[in-house]
Amino acid sequence: MRLGTRASVLAQTQAGMVADALRGHGVDVELVPMSSHGDSSRASLSSLGGTGVFAAALREALLAGECDVVVHSYKDLPTTPHPGLEVVATPARADHRDVLCARTPLAELREGARVGTGSPRRRAQLLSTREDLEIVDIRGNVDTRLAMVTEGDLDGVVLAAAGLARIGREELTAEVFEWPTAPAQGALAIEARSGDEKVIEQVRQVDDERTGQAVAVERAFLAELEAGCAAPVAATAAVRFGRVSLRAVAYSTDGRRRHGTRLDDRLGDPAEIGVRAARSLIEAGVQEWLQEGPA
Repeated sequence: MRLGTRASVLAQTQAGMVADALRGHGVDVELVPMSSHGDSSRASLSSLGGTGVFAAALREALLAGECDVVVHSYKDLPTTPHPGLEVVATPARADHRDVLCARTPLAELREGARVGTGSPRRRAQLLSTREDLEIVDIRGNVDTRLAMVTEGDLDGVVLAAAGLARIGREELTAEVFEWPTAPAQGALAIEARSGDEKVIEQVRQVDDERTGQAVAVERAFLAELEAGCAAPVAATAAVRFGRVSLRAVAYSTDGRRRHGTRLDDRLGDPAEIGVRAARSLIEAGVQEWLQEGPA
């Protein structure tokens, strides 16, 4: 089986984890690294088109038969299904949380500290906590972002705990945030061509049902809200003992306004739960906030 992945260290590490899991089930796997426009460009995520910019090249290669499956960071995938492709497995999720990489926790950073992130959601959450911060829009791989702190260009950067752990770079972690994060953060998605039954059967051996259910709730919320990764929206769900709990929040881009909801319900249709949460925020008028640009 040829497994396509982005060429970054983190992406290849994640794909390698999936490959090892598949090999544990007797599947012969070869990694096929690929580059995308999102990897090479240093423009802001929103200007590149937001959700899907990292997935496009992988999907084109999969449809062209250059590989048999691809591995995505699930939060990078648009909520609209791609014709001819389907997500066939979601391995067990890693830590969904965000972390601050800095020399001190957020509350102890100097007045007007410069904190880097490429995420409008993280920007809003930081400003809702400390409005004095200067938020710097950054791009680049994990090592590039960490160097901005160690070399003194920034006082801190916010990254995903899962990504840091997967490549063993947690040494600069100063704080772990308990706020809700991007829908599907910490989860991986394995995508295959629709109808490729042999491959699909092999890949489903590494699927984690509870992760898939939780991510389905979060992504249904995102889809109903008509928002993407360029919007300041957070949703984190967990499935335990047949119940689902969900925290979902929408922010204004300056962090001064927020509206959230919490649901704890029996697990039925995950999509229905996500839609219900989104509609409660829509009724509160948050879609107007999501149309605003950065302050």
